[in-house]
Amino acid sequence: MSSAALPEPQVLAHAKRRLFPEDDQSETYAVVDTQFAGGEWLAGQPIDEAVREALAPFNHVRVGSGYPDLVGVRALESDLLAVERLGEDPPLVAVEAKGVTEHGGVDTQRGIVQAYDRLGEANAAYVAVPAAAVTGADRTLARELNVGVLGVDASGRVDPVETPRVVGNRSSPEATAIRYQASAQGVADKSFGLNHPKNYLGYPLAHYADGSTEQLLADNEVVRAVDDARRGAAFLGLVTEGAAGVDLTPLGREVVRFAKARYGSVERALAEFQSWYRSSRCFYDLAPDWADLARRVVFAYPATRLLVEELQTMHDDGFERPTLVELVRYLHEVHPTFAVEVFLRGDEDVRSRALTAEGDLRTGPLREGRSYHAPTVFQLKAMLYHTGILTERGAEPSNLDPTADVWALRERV
Repeated sequence: MSSAALPEPQVLAHAKRRLFPEDDQSETYAVVDTQFAGGEWLAGQPIDEAVREALAPFNHVRVGSGYPDLVGVRALESDLLAVERLGEDPPLVAVEAKGVTEHGGVDTQRGIVQAYDRLGEANAAYVAVPAAAVTGADRTLARELNVGVLGVDASGRVDPVETPRVVGNRSSPEATAIRYQASAQGVADKSFGLNHPKNYLGYPLAHYADGSTEQLLADNEVVRAVDDARRGAAFLGLVTEGAAGVDLTPLGREVVRFAKARYGSVERALAEFQSWYRSSRCFYDLAPDWADLARRVVFAYPATRLLVEELQTMHDDGFERPTLVELVRYLHEVHPTFAVEVFLRGDEDVRSRALTAEGDLRTGPLREGRSYHAPTVFQLKAMLYHTGILTERGAEPSNLDPTADVWALRERV
């Protein structure tokens, strides 16, 4: 197959591998538009399963006046950009792909213009096309519009033919949801491995106290899953993890101040955790002062604030005890990208069944527990319950009935 004969899904898959390699463990995240989640691209031309897996996860994200084929966040290599970086945050990147059409051509210039439209909200925009289809006129237009051109060949090699300058701009709520997923606080498969906020409060205390963090957590019966406790504490913004080790954040230091003010030392505060070991009671009723502290920490988590505000709005609109299905459908109307990213699992099977090519939700998959992201419907919801925000705790997706799983505020305003 010549590079000019590459179909659009394959062009996009190669471009995604180049811009967002799977082995990159930094703050990076990318989604491909839902039009690529189906079994066919052109009539009678199936999308290879390996290509669909490479393109997943899918979402329908508005950037500028349309929906790019790919949108993501990553600190790109210098050879992909005319200016290496803008500020401290990695750029929001939008990609339009063009492959061979049923008439045998490649509409490169249309892709360049579409990519240019995304610069109203993206920091860098690219068009990805078969390398043999790029003309001198295409390169001139791309330079004039500040659009990068990625030339793709049949072997999968992707070369930057033109490199864009990184620009600063406004960010829509939809683009912000992708930035959120790429950040240290985005919802990942291992964001919350534990379902009780005390486990995350205990970590900065044990880290600050004299002695082994792991031993202090075990001796005071806080938690034995130390890695999960550290990871969750980082997602809640209590600690940061770097090459030099773990450091307390300002929020984590505030937890230490609370403990020292209340008990005189963090060691005595940690001893209090033993009285809560294996208690099934709601933490808000068991230890109100600590639960209030945990509530402030959990509320600082960005997803919590949005969920609480929208649940309040649902209550005002007559949804006093919304089910998980009702909540996700409602959220998808007002914050579609957030709803999909926070609640639905990112694998190709779930997203392709739950979303149409236009990005609309199909109700059937929403009724299946396995469609949902465990860190949200189990661990995060359990923490919202224990901090007195929600009326009911969470459940593992394997035990979840989304039509009966209630998401209601304990206190409505």
